[in-house]
Amino acid sequence: MKEKKKSDLSVLLGFAGSYKGLTFLGLGLSAVAMALGMLPYICIWLAARDLIAVAPDWTQATALAKYGWLAFAFAFGGIVVYFCALMCTHLAAFRTASNIRKAGLSHLMKTPLGFFDNNASGLLRNRLDGGAAETETLLAHNLADIVGTAAMFIGMLVLMFVFDWRMGAACLLSAVISVAAMFTMMGGKNAGLMAEYQAAQDVMSKAGTEYVRGIPVVKVFQQTVYSFKAFKAAIDAYSEKAQTYNDDVCRVPQSVNLTFTEGAFIFLVPAALILAPGALAKGDFAGFVTNFAFYAVFSAIVSTALARIMFASAGTMLAKTALGRINTVMDAPTLPVTDNPQSPRDNSVVFKDVSFTYDGAALPALDHVSFTVKPGQTVALVGPSGGGKTTAASLIPRFWDVSSGEVLVGGVNVKEIDPHALMERIAFVFQNTQLFKTSILENVRASRPEATREEALQALHAAQCDDIIDKLPQGIDTVIGSQGTYLSGGEQQRVALARAILKNAPIIVLDEATAFADPENEALIQKALKKLTEGRTVIMIAHRLSTVVGADKIIVLENGRVEEEGSHETLSASGGLYERMWKEYNRAVEWKIASGKEEA
Repeated sequence: MKEKKKSDLSVLLGFAGSYKGLTFLGLGLSAVAMALGMLPYICIWLAARDLIAVAPDWTQATALAKYGWLAFAFAFGGIVVYFCALMCTHLAAFRTASNIRKAGLSHLMKTPLGFFDNNASGLLRNRLDGGAAETETLLAHNLADIVGTAAMFIGMLVLMFVFDWRMGAACLLSAVISVAAMFTMMGGKNAGLMAEYQAAQDVMSKAGTEYVRGIPVVKVFQQTVYSFKAFKAAIDAYSEKAQTYNDDVCRVPQSVNLTFTEGAFIFLVPAALILAPGALAKGDFAGFVTNFAFYAVFSAIVSTALARIMFASAGTMLAKTALGRINTVMDAPTLPVTDNPQSPRDNSVVFKDVSFTYDGAALPALDHVSFTVKPGQTVALVGPSGGGKTTAASLIPRFWDVSSGEVLVGGVNVKEIDPHALMERIAFVFQNTQLFKTSILENVRASRPEATREEALQALHAAQCDDIIDKLPQGIDTVIGSQGTYLSGGEQQRVALARAILKNAPIIVLDEATAFADPENEALIQKALKKLTEGRTVIMIAHRLSTVVGADKIIVLENGRVEEEGSHETLSASGGLYERMWKEYNRAVEWKIASGKEEA
């Protein structure tokens, strides 16, 4: 049997957990508050009735004080109950928004790391954090207002038809026109415009994040925002959507809506003029005036009720769109985890006929690749850019899963190893180092949080970081990125190496670890790498061929295929791709700028 799809509200309330009951309590209290808020109008009608009945001798109206105090008690009680209602809905809404963020982050922790290459952090944050904030508004305010307004409308219908249904119908006519105008704005073909508006906002948020990250490049080349075409196009698209919705969709209907909701009284006057002669003929003019006074005062509640409906409806639309954005995060693919994990027998790495294609790509990044890295062996992956080196390395820790074939670690398919156990066996050093805005100590301990301070210091010493620690104001406790404390690219790389050394993993993956280092830092990094790789299985990606000369085996990748495999000595004399790359590398190293001076 097909499972019935849950409503958006049910999905949201599912995140509330044990606080869901507070939401329903708050909604009930909101309805009670609205009912209490309408009772003063009856007190006004009773007071008007007594005054008109004894006119002009007002002193005979002895119950006026009682009606006044009753009206005050009902109004004050309504305020107190509504406050309690909002307390309940806010507590539930805050917990719901918090749980959405926790659930989203928990889900993202289960996604392959490669997922974040195609989904910018700014976009994910906007979808998850921004979406949770918008649902908070719905649950804390809009939902209570919807239920309260429903109770108000029921009360309005009762009160409007209790005294004089004809005057009541005249008052409700403005409500009918207003609801029709709101439906024109938010219903029909315009219902999808809000989703398009939010999508444009997402694109602008993503482009904005990328632009901020690229500001150094923009400033270096003295460019303006217009040089970043993606950001400018995203701003223009968002502006166009907002202006279209405002000018083409909302302008006329909203004008009609506000005109009739704020002027509900204009329908009551013609109705009174028509009904007055009949009341005079029946001798019930006093009752007619009493009813007219009641509806004249009560008509003001129509605009309040319709304003609540409009804002609540807008909040519901935003929440629906926000939930859709949240679901794009919740629906991100997760890394499959085996129910019966196996333990690797050793630290070997084997690729068996591995193929992999990125989503949306026409050609495979790896095409039937096979090679073996024995325990304790150092293997280098080299080749032209785009050949598949980084892709191959990223498949070992399951940043992505293979499209076909197998990647084995210790003789076990990586898919059959518990992800945490797999990550514990592998340490990484990438060319783009990521350090957190926290102390050097905590940055190093990120790989092994339970490590002692002394162990972190030993790892920093092994990574040739003593000079870095000595120059920092608080030494190992200095917070990076605060109070003008920053590290160069080479220094950051050495701290990252200390992190990898502290992890003490038996398999090391190096992705061009010296790419952005100056000669002095490169020499220190090479010493640290020697310490890091001692007795371990190493897979290194390199563009500087001088760094792979001592590798036990070199695998040459081109267009996703293994072109050659062997030692440096063998490959440099083979007449193949590696020999050509080696000669070109040596020519590049020997190249220098010729002097512009001519000998006399």
